[in-house]
Amino acid sequence: MTDTIEALPPEIQLDDYLAAHNATIVTTEGSHAVSVHGELELNGQRIPYHLVPDEGFLGKSGKWRKLDAEARLALVKERWNDAARLKMEGQLAACARQVFEVQGVDHLRVLSAFLAKYERAKARCTITLDRVAAARSQQNVSQAVAKTRDAVNLSLYPESFATAYAMQRHFIAVLGPTNSGKTHAAMEHLQKAKSGVYLAPLRLLALENYTRLQQAGIAVSLITGEQRKLHPDATHVASTVEMLNPERQVEVAVIDEIQLLDDPDRGAAWTAAVCGVPAQTIYLVGAPEAREAIESLVARVGGTLEVRTLERKTALQMDKAPLLSLKNLRPGDVLIAFSRREVLNWRDKVIEQGLSVSAIYGNLSPEVRQSQAERFVAGETQVVVATDAIGMGLNTPARRIIFTTASKWDGYAEGVIQAALAKQIAGRAGRFGKHETGFVAGFDGVTHKTISALLRQKPEPLPESGFFVAPGLKYLEAIAEATGEGKLKSLLSLFARHINVHDEFFLPANLSEQMAKAEWLDALPLSLADRFTFSLCPVSTKIAMLETALHDWAEQRARKRTAPLLRMVGSGGRNELQYLEDSCKLYAAYAWLAYRMPDTFPDGEMAQLLMQSTSERIDALLQVQNSQKRKGRGGAEPASRKPGSRHRR
Repeated sequence: MTDTIEALPPEIQLDDYLAAHNATIVTTEGSHAVSVHGELELNGQRIPYHLVPDEGFLGKSGKWRKLDAEARLALVKERWNDAARLKMEGQLAACARQVFEVQGVDHLRVLSAFLAKYERAKARCTITLDRVAAARSQQNVSQAVAKTRDAVNLSLYPESFATAYAMQRHFIAVLGPTNSGKTHAAMEHLQKAKSGVYLAPLRLLALENYTRLQQAGIAVSLITGEQRKLHPDATHVASTVEMLNPERQVEVAVIDEIQLLDDPDRGAAWTAAVCGVPAQTIYLVGAPEAREAIESLVARVGGTLEVRTLERKTALQMDKAPLLSLKNLRPGDVLIAFSRREVLNWRDKVIEQGLSVSAIYGNLSPEVRQSQAERFVAGETQVVVATDAIGMGLNTPARRIIFTTASKWDGYAEGVIQAALAKQIAGRAGRFGKHETGFVAGFDGVTHKTISALLRQKPEPLPESGFFVAPGLKYLEAIAEATGEGKLKSLLSLFARHINVHDEFFLPANLSEQMAKAEWLDALPLSLADRFTFSLCPVSTKIAMLETALHDWAEQRARKRTAPLLRMVGSGGRNELQYLEDSCKLYAAYAWLAYRMPDTFPDGEMAQLLMQSTSERIDALLQVQNSQKRKGRGGAEPASRKPGSRHRR
């Protein structure tokens, strides 16, 4: 039997070895690692675990990809074997014994920390013992701390949305891949309803469906973080998901891109929307892999659920061969890169081939992205070069999607993109009524094979628990009243700690950016409500100009002074494009604050106008760069128009 196994190809041997040892290969902390599962028997209890052994790391993703199949098999055998299992289970058993020594706690609930397939065993033991320490201290806590625990009892999170919780709600999950018409189906019902709300992941999508409802003759308001267009007799609202009004009852609601429930940064907004939107009928629109998560969450919040699945309206197929050369580009193609720098580099290379280009990436304002996409749709540009920003909210009916790479920086290291992202981007190829078949290719052979494999792969279903929750001001005020704690950073930390201890169905959202702002906001003489608002302002602390502006604005609020908007003047010189992009973000942040603190930030309307004019400058600059680089090649000058303006062919 051993001879037979050893005669198999190394790839098959590796799969068989992993299966025999209850193991899989996962990507975590920017590295590949062995993740293993099993059970301990202790004190008559079965304790399941699913963890990465401390010795189970196989190397950074780039190093792992360079290993051949035999080397991978040898490395896995070295890192995970019977001796390694005994060592890890001994470590877990020692930790579990300490847990069982503590009275008055749910031992198995505490030990559920062992179910974390992407995390190190040692780290989870530390978390488990921290939970035990917290449990020990809570046995003797004061009444104030008990009130704090009640304030963050997230098992009752759905009940905190009183209006929605009191209603009999019917959920309809409309699930399908890109280009399956799922959003259209939901919007048709929304248009026919007497009242309704559309909740979008992006300002761009909110604006698009606001316009759609307007054109259908519906009285509709637009509400986003930075922009509001209010109709006095509005029956419908189109808004970003974070702007949900949990008190306004409607007949129909549409929550778009429901798979973002699993996003650690923004997923809390989707959790809140499902729990809190007060609508009789709620459409949950998104990718098929969200089905199990939806079923679990709806069962928890209450209501009936109907699931509808849709298929693509057009065929999608891989090209037989990679592109290999930009000389093989054709009008209607879209090139995908995964950073602003790479998009602009590839754009310049494409222009050198005599083709006109639209550039789309996340740092551009929604208006510029829309304008660049519209130029492509109208035939003013022949090719698009874009990041994965093209995968959501932009109408770009491509003939062919070409991946320049299959790797993306994930915050730790370069790694192969997830199958779900590959499918979302590739799904932009083909458009019903225009390109009946969409084609997908990689630029080089390795990328071509990788993308082909990803498109064949079934995306991993979203987790059925662990839904993200962000703390609202009411939660923080309750904790502050109970404990006497006044610092925002400490309150956020308390919130996160209590969620981790109390209910594993709901988990804290990623609060790192908010806590970084809270640290310096706590030094200012501002109310908790004001510090909380500033901590949520959509300004990246990684951009010095924006962080400095937020500091200045908060100081003006603390001094009870108005903070007039200062128009950005001059230019960024060689970095003018970056300068304009950052300026647009600054105006958007001011507009966001102006809606929440109009007495301190009186120039909200001016900020809106400057956002628009700066977007126009960015769009014009992109076109000038496009034109200048094509002049020597006989390319036609692109037509000039404003972002968002409608073009008639």
